[in-house]
Formats: sequence, structure tokens, C-alpha cells
Amino acid sequence: MAKSKTCTCGKCAACKAKKKAPLGQGSRFAAIEKKAAKSGAKNPAAVAAAAGIKKYGEKKMVKLEQKGKRDAKKGK
Repeated sequence: MAKSKTCTCGKCAACKAKKKAPLGQGSRFAAIEKKAAKSGAKNPAAVAAAAGIKKYGEKKMVKLEQKGKRDAKKGK
């Protein structure tokens, strides 16, 4: 039988890419912020915000920020 094209090993790059958190939860932002702090950035939050704005654009980053604040207020 032929193997399935979807790998579930958890070790390869394809599996690791699938494990990213959904947008708007803040965990991707926190991960970038943590990496920036580890590398010695003076303002790691600004580094993460700049990366997000470059990738998603200013409008979408504002929407994600608003969604995150809304969800935090609800206790999600």
C-alpha cells in the first residue's frame, strides 16, 4: 500500500509547521518576542510587531490586536 502524504511524526519540518497556533491568540507573537529578547533586543515587543506588520500588513495586525484584547477580556 502507498503511504499517506500527511506525515504525523512530529519531528519533520512539515509536522512542526502544522503545530503553529491560530492567528489572534498571541502565542506566535509571544514566541517571536521571546526569541528577540534572547537575542538581545532592547524592545522585543516592537520587534515582534514589526515582523507581524511586515508579514500581514498594518490593518490585519490592528484587527489581530483587537481580537486578542477582546478575547483576553472575555477570559479565553
